[in-house]
This record gives sequence, structure tokens and C-alpha cells, in this order.
Amino acid sequence: MQSQNPLIADFVKLANSAAGTLAGMSREARDAARERARETFGGMDFVSREEFDAVKTMAGRAREEAEDLKARVEALEAKIK
Repeated sequence: MQSQNPLIADFVKLANSAAGTLAGMSREARDAARERARETFGGMDFVSREEFDAVKTMAGRAREEAEDLKARVEALEAKIK
């Protein structure tokens, strides 16, 4: 049963308006924080996980190749002496 008291009706309207306003403010604050984070982190040179893993694999292969070449040079130097 609804109340016929205009004071209560006005209070309910005010409460509903305040809830809507607070929800809008929280959405705006969240969106603003996301935008600031994008601006802050957007200028940094971050790489994706896939790019990091690819470079890590390449570095491992290069290290192995360098070790193989070092062993070959040492073998050739031992042969010369």
C-alpha cells in the first residue's frame, strides 16, 4: 500500500535521485581512472607476453650458438698449438 503523505513521496523521490546520481558519479570516476591509467601506461614500452617469450627463445638459441662457436674456436686453437 502506497502512502498518500507528500512528505514521504518527496523523500522517496529524493532518495531515488541521490542513488542515480551516486551511480553516475561512480561510473564517471571509474571511466576517468581508466583513462588516466591508459594515458600513464600508454607511453611506456610494455611488451606482450608472446613477444617476451619469443625474444627469450631467441636469446637462448643465440647463447647456445655462442657456446658452440666458443667450443669450436677452442678446439681449433688446441689443434694449432
